[in-house]
Amino acid sequence: MATAAPPARSRMPLAVYALTAGAFGIGTTEFVIMGLLQQVAADLHVTIAAAGLLISGYALGVFVGAPLLTAATARLPRKAVLIALMVVFTLGNLACALAPDYPLLMAARVLTSLAHGTFFGVGAVVATGLVAEDRKASAISAMFTGLAIATLLGVPAGAWLGLHLGWRATFWAVAAVGMVATLVIALLVPADRGATEAMSLRGQLSVARRPQVLLGLLTTVLGFAGVFTVFTYIEPILTRVTGFANRAVSPVLLVFGVGMIIGNVLGGRLADRRLMQALLATLAALALVLGAMGFALHFKPAAVLFTGLLGAAAFATVSPLQLWVLRRATGGEALASSLNIGAFNLGNALGAWLGGVVIVHGPGLGAVAWAAMLVTLGGLGVALWARALQRRDDNQDNATPSPVTTVARARACDAAA
Repeated sequence: MATAAPPARSRMPLAVYALTAGAFGIGTTEFVIMGLLQQVAADLHVTIAAAGLLISGYALGVFVGAPLLTAATARLPRKAVLIALMVVFTLGNLACALAPDYPLLMAARVLTSLAHGTFFGVGAVVATGLVAEDRKASAISAMFTGLAIATLLGVPAGAWLGLHLGWRATFWAVAAVGMVATLVIALLVPADRGATEAMSLRGQLSVARRPQVLLGLLTTVLGFAGVFTVFTYIEPILTRVTGFANRAVSPVLLVFGVGMIIGNVLGGRLADRRLMQALLATLAALALVLGAMGFALHFKPAAVLFTGLLGAAAFATVSPLQLWVLRRATGGEALASSLNIGAFNLGNALGAWLGGVVIVHGPGLGAVAWAAMLVTLGGLGVALWARALQRRDDNQDNATPSPVTTVARARACDAAA
């Protein structure tokens, strides 16, 4: 008896949006510290530079913690892992709110960061398992929309809250978001989607060492290093290069957040259709935007436009980058996915460092966007290399006939004889 085929474009499951809620909380706590640096520095009696290391410490914690926690939880049910990670996230933010001094605040930030990479890594695997094959990139995009919304709404709201009630109030609020996200995930994410990889740690590491996976990770590092070479210093760039007043920076950053949301959705849809083409196109678009931004930043309307385009181009690459690694890591998806989240954060740290070098030892703020373009072009070059290797492997597979094909050809020859 024939059965009706499922529609090609079904609604996104609510469980995916539960993951979006978790991503929103995590994204908020990662970036909100940027708007609290002066308050934290004054309250804890440290320099602005030392307060800025709270961002670097978080990013490095993600990079180190993502593969370690993912490997440690490899045999646990994914839903239990996600809930446990949100509990760690919530406790970490409570520790931030209560931290009496700078070392304990740094330790609390690192504790919070441990949940970041594994949540996005395992969450991406769960999200793609909830939808049909032609919607996997869109599911990743939907989850990462929480990160974009955090930049658009969560970070400005946290900065406003910190300004009026003190920086600790912001972390109390983020901890409350973590509690709500934990409850939503517990209620909506199904428990019967399977456990994480039963493969041994050695097996998962062997998957992560595949050339295509390693090239995907390197592409992520270089692509996002370009983004954060500029974005880390966007406030002084807009005020000192473009000439905006300090009060105008927040509205301009809202344009960046809107661009992130648009680019995130667009990148997911493109990757669902043609993954490699979407990856190359979005990286090329990001490099083009960064290159043109070096000129646009000298004119206020153009600077606003290109700040939005930067957000769109940056987040259009996220779903293609994540799905590329997932598809090349069969058997070790969660570990490879978490490693790619760590690669995003390593790119963030690398970009912040490179931008500082250009500002202090190079041409200065006006040239940061051009340095960023060169880094992203490096990522595009790695992606092209990965495509060339993939085509070579595909050609070798096609040139080597399978046993079934060999038998079929032999029979055809016998019949012809």
